[in-house]
Amino acid sequence: MGRKKVEIKRIENKSSRQVTFSKRRNGLIEKARQLSILCESSIAVLVVSGSGKLYKSASGDNMSKIIDRYEIHHADELEALDLAEKTRNYLPLKELLEIVQSVDTLISLEEQLETALSVTRARKTELMMGEVKSLQKTENLLREENQTLASQVGKKTFLVIEGDRGMSWENGSGNKVRETLPLLK
Repeated sequence: MGRKKVEIKRIENKSSRQVTFSKRRNGLIEKARQLSILCESSIAVLVVSGSGKLYKSASGDNMSKIIDRYEIHHADELEALDLAEKTRNYLPLKELLEIVQSVDTLISLEEQLETALSVTRARKTELMMGEVKSLQKTENLLREENQTLASQVGKKTFLVIEGDRGMSWENGSGNKVRETLPLLK
């Protein structure tokens, strides 16, 4: 009587799954050992369980020699796999291009802002200098007017009185005339 055919799908019962894993793993390792003996070949078997436990077996040569030979014969494939892995880890090219363009746009905006700020500062300085010149002209006019008034007042006799509000002039009739304070030079 023959064995019944087992459907290949995940075993739901955890303990049954563990028993099946152990039996089939041991069977796989035994078959690899038999193949190595029958065909005089070097065979390495690596099995990682669902819990992450590593099982290894080597026959013919030791495991490191077998892996070294594999790497030598399949270096191109390994480089391609490594490149594919690196590519998956990086953003797609289109997204990278968008980021670079965004950075370029930001740099351009920053330069425009710096230029606008320089122009604004220059205009502010120009306006302030114009205001200073205007105030200096007003000061000169007020000085001239002050001198004219002082010369007119100087023809009469006045008394200087110092009070808590500054200096004032008094004419002979008793009227006080305020002296304007000198403006900053």
